[in-house]
Amino acid sequence: MIKVGAKDSQESGDQEIKVPEELAVLPLKNILVFPRMIISLIVSDEKHLKLVNDALLKDKILGLVGLKDPDAGEYGPENIYNVGTAALVLKMFKAPDGTVRLLVRGISRIVLKEISQTDPYLRARVSTLSEETTKDTEIEAMMLNTKSLFQKIVGLLPNLSPEAGMMLMEITEIDDPDFLADAAASNLNVTLKEKQDILETVGVKKRLEKVIVFLNRQLEIMELGNKIQSQLKSEMSKKEREYYLREQLKAIQKELGEKDEKTAEIEELREKLKTANLPEQANKAAERELDRLSVMPPQAAEYSVSRTYLDWLVKLPWSISTEDTLDITAASRVLDEDHYDLEKVKKRLLEYLAVQKLKKSTKGFILCFSGPPGTGKTSLGKSIARALGRKFVRVSLGGVRDEAEIRGHRRTYVGALPGRIIQGLRKAGSNNPLFMLDEIDKMGASYQGDPSAALMEVLDPEQNSAFSDHYLEVDFDLSRVMFITTANQLEPIPQPLRDRMEVLELSGYTEEEKLEIATRFIIPRQLEEHGLGDSYLRFEDDGIKKIISDYTREAGLRNLEREIAAVCRGVAVEVVKGKTEPVLVNEETVSRFLGPVKFFSEIAERTSVPGVATGLAWTPSGGDILFIEATRMRGKKTLTLTGQLGDVMQESAQAALSYVRSRTKELGIPEDFYETSDIHLHVPAGATPKDGPSAGVTIFTALTSLLTGKPVRSDVAMTGEISLRGLVLPVGGIKEKILAAKRAGISTVILPAKNEKDLEDIPLKVRKEMRFHLVEKMDEVIKIALTDSMK
Repeated sequence: MIKVGAKDSQESGDQEIKVPEELAVLPLKNILVFPRMIISLIVSDEKHLKLVNDALLKDKILGLVGLKDPDAGEYGPENIYNVGTAALVLKMFKAPDGTVRLLVRGISRIVLKEISQTDPYLRARVSTLSEETTKDTEIEAMMLNTKSLFQKIVGLLPNLSPEAGMMLMEITEIDDPDFLADAAASNLNVTLKEKQDILETVGVKKRLEKVIVFLNRQLEIMELGNKIQSQLKSEMSKKEREYYLREQLKAIQKELGEKDEKTAEIEELREKLKTANLPEQANKAAERELDRLSVMPPQAAEYSVSRTYLDWLVKLPWSISTEDTLDITAASRVLDEDHYDLEKVKKRLLEYLAVQKLKKSTKGFILCFSGPPGTGKTSLGKSIARALGRKFVRVSLGGVRDEAEIRGHRRTYVGALPGRIIQGLRKAGSNNPLFMLDEIDKMGASYQGDPSAALMEVLDPEQNSAFSDHYLEVDFDLSRVMFITTANQLEPIPQPLRDRMEVLELSGYTEEEKLEIATRFIIPRQLEEHGLGDSYLRFEDDGIKKIISDYTREAGLRNLEREIAAVCRGVAVEVVKGKTEPVLVNEETVSRFLGPVKFFSEIAERTSVPGVATGLAWTPSGGDILFIEATRMRGKKTLTLTGQLGDVMQESAQAALSYVRSRTKELGIPEDFYETSDIHLHVPAGATPKDGPSAGVTIFTALTSLLTGKPVRSDVAMTGEISLRGLVLPVGGIKEKILAAKRAGISTVILPAKNEKDLEDIPLKVRKEMRFHLVEKMDEVIKIALTDSMK
């Protein structure tokens, strides 16, 4: 801080001192001296020490000028400013290290006119810059503004000592405008070049203007700094407080011989790693991450990420497995307890157990249960897990559209987690659970990837021994996991994924099978859930059959269970009201609880007129029957198709009409029937889209019935694709279609001859109760399906 000179020296002392025409010039580094300012200087250079000594022997007056480039190390005429300050040496102190400290006071501005000496030090001919100062209103206003700005700056200075504050406040008491400008400039926090500019400025108004500009700039900077400081102060104080508290806690724990939380956590993780028995690759990754965690402060954002990652590694069942129950008899008993029939699935499981017992193989099978809803696919997976003594994990894939759901997210994402496969294994706690991937046909691809593509590695026995999750980034062995997937239909599943699974189809149930399942499983479960027993409610077989045939029409069992539950709720209301006699549900009393019949047979009514034939169709919910209706009117050879028919079904209709026209003579139809006629073909239930080639035979039969006037037998249903050569080609879904025909009360089914092998899948009781006609040509269909009577 530069001191302001005393008032008496301002008024009289400086005026009496005459500046010589030639002065010794002392270059100043990183500092400037203004007139009437008192400042302390340190001199160490030998040449400059001689300069000081010579000046003290004469008039004690020096020329003080600033260096243009303080870092250059040059003190010659080319590196000094032309304008400086003449100063009087007030005191000199010699330090023990040989340096000299000078206390000087500025006298007046000087201009170096000519350098008269350069060795051993600079001397120059000088002239003083004197100016007459006359106060006016503008100057007084500028002085007032300068003092006000200076007071504000002094008030914002942090940690200001009382002495420094008093010294700075002296500036505000100066009445001389010239002195005020120099005093304020000497204390400004500006660059040396800017101070030199003020020193060289002639005219007090101009100097005050420049000083005010610099003061305003300095004030803005300080106010902004204080604002930022006040905003950060609370946050910094909170962090400092937490830091000090943690340090104190560490010191206390150290004195007590206890470990801090982080050290205890690291040691706990190391112990878990030793007991987790990780594979070599996973162990190296865990050790590497643990080393990073040990040098990471707990406050760091990455700390929790690394901690969570290590937690996943140590808690996965790398070497934990359950022992399979290889008792075939016991497994068969468990499956029979939980499910009726389903012989194919039970047979496949027993085969697996037999091979396991002989070979001790570690690989699990990969199955796909395909069938309509409500046929017991998911519950069958639970039973298999119970029969094998394995943990059961179910993952629903319906609506999954993100590949990361299978493989997990990379740890760079906030809140990243492993995929559902790894999560399921951790939940199971063993590396060989039974993993059920439910509704695999309901997945879909999106911009986030295709989850079915990620499942190809999971469900491939040749690859899943080294399954890599994006979160773990280490391989996990899935070869011992038993995967079972479920689907209502196989078509949406990509072919490469379908090839990796062994498909077992679960078709719909017959009425007898539903009766047996209802008696064994559904009714006891519903009685228990509704707090009822045999003393309150009993179901007779004819009552259950009526519910099956007249109130449900499905391949599965869900609606049947709902209707039985509705009966139980009705009985529960009566029991609560005070009824004590047991309720008997039979054919006559069912409607009392379930209301009017929901489904009834309309086959005889619909097929009583020519032009209507009953066909069989496959749907994702099982088989179903459909009616093909044909009518003829006057027109110009137009075929109209309605009922939301797909392209393939429309082509079948055109093929059937073409074959009929080519066989008019054999069928007994006038050859010119189409010349003046329009034919309209309609399939009812128009709100439901329909497609596929299997209705070709039915369409042909309906057209032939219409044109010959012979109705189709009401007890006959048919399926099959046709060709223009009159051949009946094989189709799929035979079992579902036949079971649908059985539910609808149809006794005779016409099938393509090449579908004979599919009859083996039909329950024996159904095969005995129904008649099957296997045909190769369409002419055979007419002989079986049409009645002899004309209408």
